[in-house]
Amino acid sequence: MEESEYESVLCVKPEVHVYRIPPRANNRGYRASEWQLDQPWWSGRLRITAKGQVAYIKLEDRTSGELFAQAPVDQFPGTAVESVTDSSRYFVVRIEDGNGRRAFIGIGFGDRGDAFDFNVALQDHFKWVKQQSEFAKQAQNPDEGPKLDLGFKEGQTIKINIANMRKKEAAPGTPRTRPASTGGLNLLPPPPGSKTSTLIPPPGEQLSFGGSAAQPAVISVSGGATEPWPQSKPAATTTADIWGDFTKSTGSSSSNQSQPGTGWVQF
Repeated sequence: MEESEYESVLCVKPEVHVYRIPPRANNRGYRASEWQLDQPWWSGRLRITAKGQVAYIKLEDRTSGELFAQAPVDQFPGTAVESVTDSSRYFVVRIEDGNGRRAFIGIGFGDRGDAFDFNVALQDHFKWVKQQSEFAKQAQNPDEGPKLDLGFKEGQTIKINIANMRKKEAAPGTPRTRPASTGGLNLLPPPPGSKTSTLIPPPGEQLSFGGSAAQPAVISVSGGATEPWPQSKPAATTTADIWGDFTKSTGSSSSNQSQPGTGWVQF
């Protein structure tokens, strides 16, 4: 079965009215006010289908679906479907039977939205038909379509200066500025007039700076006077003093233990 034999439904409206219209006397167009709008000839359901490039307006019974009339449309806008000049809810449709007989009838919708959908469904279908025909022509003659010319015109040149860009990036002797650090702690300088702190050595020791012995630390007393920090004299570190307790007898060791050692303060 070919693809053109499939029938698709484009629009369905549950209520439409059919009117007998008088023949058109001149080329000024049809007017719905000349119809007997309060006495419709037939009322039922409208369905628009498409088979291939042709659309079909079918008037069917809303209960049984029996076909009342059919209008094939091969072009829109055209003579198969025409709008009236005095309303947007009424149209003139050319119906046909299977024997080649044709007649013009008027159809109308009670809602303007239904009339709008009827009109848009036909427009979208024939817009698709036009696109398909253009695609077919392009497929048959691909060389006839517009081409995109990306070539240079006569005398047109282009210059790319890449070497100078590299020289600018890596120029010798150009210091690179470092972005200012926004994180971390910034150490502030000491306030003016402040004195640096000095380390106070423990008793009996002296600090040496640069190979020279440091002066003994001093303390301040009331009245602004200063006194040297009391220092104990270092004990003699002879071999006899270190091992003297072990060289004496056991009896004298107990008496020597009660004696304070040199360099110790007795409380």
